[in-house]
Amino acid sequence: MSSTWKAAGLTYNRYLAVAARAVRRSLKEQPRLQAERRGEMDLRFAKWTNGRQGDNKSLANANASAMAEGAHDQQQ
Repeated sequence: MSSTWKAAGLTYNRYLAVAARAVRRSLKEQPRLQAERRGEMDLRFAKWTNGRQGDNKSLANANASAMAEGAHDQQQ
Protein backbone atom coordinates (compact mmCIF):
# COMPACT_ATOMS: atom_id res chain seq x y z
CA MET A 1 0.00 0.00 0.00
CA SER A 2 1.46 3.33 -1.07
CA SER A 3 1.34 6.43 1.09
CA THR A 4 -0.92 9.24 -0.08
CA TRP A 5 1.95 11.73 -0.22
CA LYS A 6 3.91 9.35 -2.46
CA ALA A 7 0.92 8.90 -4.75
CA ALA A 8 0.67 12.70 -5.02
CA GLY A 9 4.31 12.84 -6.15
CA LEU A 10 5.65 14.55 -3.01
CA THR A 11 8.77 13.77 -1.08
CA TYR A 12 8.31 13.13 2.62
CA ASN A 13 10.06 16.41 3.48
CA ARG A 14 7.75 18.36 1.15
CA TYR A 15 4.73 16.59 2.67
CA LEU A 16 5.88 17.62 6.16
CA ALA A 17 6.38 21.23 5.00
CA VAL A 18 2.84 21.38 3.58
CA ALA A 19 1.36 19.86 6.75
CA ALA A 20 3.33 22.25 8.99
CA ARG A 21 2.18 25.25 6.93
CA ALA A 22 -1.45 24.11 7.28
CA VAL A 23 -1.08 23.78 11.05
CA ARG A 24 0.62 27.19 11.36
CA ARG A 25 -2.14 28.86 9.35
CA SER A 26 -4.81 27.39 11.62
CA LEU A 27 -3.38 28.99 14.79
CA LYS A 28 -4.57 32.21 16.38
CA GLU A 29 -2.71 35.43 15.50
CA GLN A 30 0.10 35.62 18.09
CA PRO A 31 1.02 31.90 18.17
CA ARG A 32 0.74 31.85 14.36
CA LEU A 33 3.29 34.66 13.97
CA GLN A 34 5.71 32.91 16.32
CA ALA A 35 5.29 29.59 14.48
CA GLU A 36 5.74 31.21 11.06
CA ARG A 37 9.05 32.75 12.18
CA ARG A 38 10.24 29.30 13.29
CA GLY A 39 9.16 27.84 9.95
CA GLU A 40 11.30 30.17 7.84
CA MET A 41 14.20 28.45 6.14
CA ASP A 42 17.47 29.94 4.93
CA LEU A 43 19.64 26.92 4.25
CA ARG A 44 22.43 26.91 1.71
CA PHE A 45 24.42 24.13 0.08
CA ALA A 46 27.40 23.73 -2.22
CA LYS A 47 28.32 20.89 -4.54
CA TRP A 48 31.88 19.64 -4.18
CA THR A 49 33.78 18.40 -7.23
CA ASN A 50 37.36 17.11 -7.20
CA GLY A 51 37.91 18.43 -3.68
CA ARG A 52 36.74 21.96 -4.50
CA GLN A 53 33.63 23.66 -3.25
CA GLY A 54 31.23 25.02 -5.86
CA ASP A 55 28.95 28.04 -5.55
CA ASN A 56 26.69 28.34 -2.52
CA LYS A 57 23.04 28.02 -3.49
CA SER A 58 19.82 28.54 -1.59
CA LEU A 59 18.18 25.23 -0.72
CA ALA A 60 14.69 26.75 -0.99
CA ASN A 61 15.35 28.09 -4.52
CA ALA A 62 16.97 24.83 -5.64
CA ASN A 63 14.03 22.84 -4.25
CA ALA A 64 11.49 25.09 -6.01
CA SER A 65 13.27 24.79 -9.35
CA ALA A 66 13.55 21.00 -8.96
CA MET A 67 9.83 20.76 -8.20
CA ALA A 68 9.05 22.88 -11.28
CA GLU A 69 11.26 20.65 -13.45
CA GLY A 70 9.53 17.56 -12.07
CA ALA A 71 6.10 19.02 -12.82
CA HIS A 72 7.24 19.94 -16.33
CA ASP A 73 8.60 16.42 -16.92
CA GLN A 74 5.34 14.84 -15.75
CA GLN A 75 3.32 16.93 -18.22
CA GLN A 76 5.33 15.66 -21.20
